Amino acid sequence: MPVKDLRDAKLTPKWLTVVGIGEDGVTGLGDEAKRQIAEAEVVFGGKRHLALVASLVKGDARSWPTPFDAEMRDVLALKGKNICVLASGDPFFHGVGVTLARKVKPDEMLVLPAPSSLSLAASRLGWALQDVETISLHGHSIDLIRPLLHPGARILALTSDGDSPAAIAGLLDELGFGPSRLTILEALGGPDETRRIARADAFDLKKINPLNVLALEIEQTADARILPFTVGLSDHLFEHDGQITKREIRAVTLSALAPRRGELLWDIGAGSGSIGIEWMLAHPSMRAIAIEADSERAARIRRNAAHCGVPGLTVVEGSAPKALAKLETPDAIFIGGGGSDAGVLEKAIKALRAGGRLVANAVTLEMEALLLDQHTRLGGDLTRIALSRAAPVGSMQAWRPAMPVMQWSWVKP
Repeated sequence: MPVKDLRDAKLTPKWLTVVGIGEDGVTGLGDEAKRQIAEAEVVFGGKRHLALVASLVKGDARSWPTPFDAEMRDVLALKGKNICVLASGDPFFHGVGVTLARKVKPDEMLVLPAPSSLSLAASRLGWALQDVETISLHGHSIDLIRPLLHPGARILALTSDGDSPAAIAGLLDELGFGPSRLTILEALGGPDETRRIARADAFDLKKINPLNVLALEIEQTADARILPFTVGLSDHLFEHDGQITKREIRAVTLSALAPRRGELLWDIGAGSGSIGIEWMLAHPSMRAIAIEADSERAARIRRNAAHCGVPGLTVVEGSAPKALAKLETPDAIFIGGGGSDAGVLEKAIKALRAGGRLVANAVTLEMEALLLDQHTRLGGDLTRIALSRAAPVGSMQAWRPAMPVMQWSWVKP
């Protein structure tokens, strides 16, 4: 950053202070944090936070509205005054600081963080935080933890409430990770801090503090459901009725789609949803919309998405191209089923953003003809994929060929 910019940043008035606070309340605060709270005209925070620092507050103490206002209207309305916001631990680790930063420039904020609950948990367990998988399940489906379940993994999870550890233990046991060790760290940093341990398949802990962090040490049984990191997951990991892009074809297809951070995929004629699911498994920032006309298959896609740890997959029931109207502009499109229907390919090409990728697979002559025509007019790459699998022939084995797939991949200028 140029020196001029740094000078300007220093001159920007900081009207908003964000103070991270732990369960030890005032005791754990530094002198600057105490001063900012005491001098603030208005102090915002949860009821628990406000109670912890009540002895310091001289201005107006305001608890967050219910439901929580992510637009931060009450705070923004006071811009120019001396305002303080209280947050749990590190305000920028799944905290209110992230919400505020969407509305307030960093140069206008003074942020005084405290250790996050995950930092405290790692310190209590002696775990190297850089080697630990971390995830927030606070207000989210516990299915999100599924991709992290690998033998030997250590996971620190933020939970929603006192019932979450039992629900997570039940999920682990169901998936074949019953021997896993669960440590519940409750009220970290406060006078009521406790630590309790149980196996997933023998979880019987009661009256768990809603403020808890769950530490998992993953161990498997022989039949554990493990989601490998590679693309081309085994077909048996998906519920399907035969309408599924097979494992090897799926791996080639995802390679052609080339997922990049934060991108959105349209999976048209999604079938089992396997392409969109693996697209989302590539990185937590990935998003996908599965478009499927058959209601039973649409329901199946939702189940598959949950079972593969990407419950955020959006499913749109309806036939393309009509079902594509008003959807968010995609970065990539895959056409697996229904691509030969009138208008589908043309609508997809039109909807794709500039620089986006389109991949279409054909097994029928009609779809092949369409893709050949598009290749002639627009260019791109054509690939023919032919696979054979060994199968019994009497007392011996021979190669049994699968239906060949023609794949057209294209980048929109």
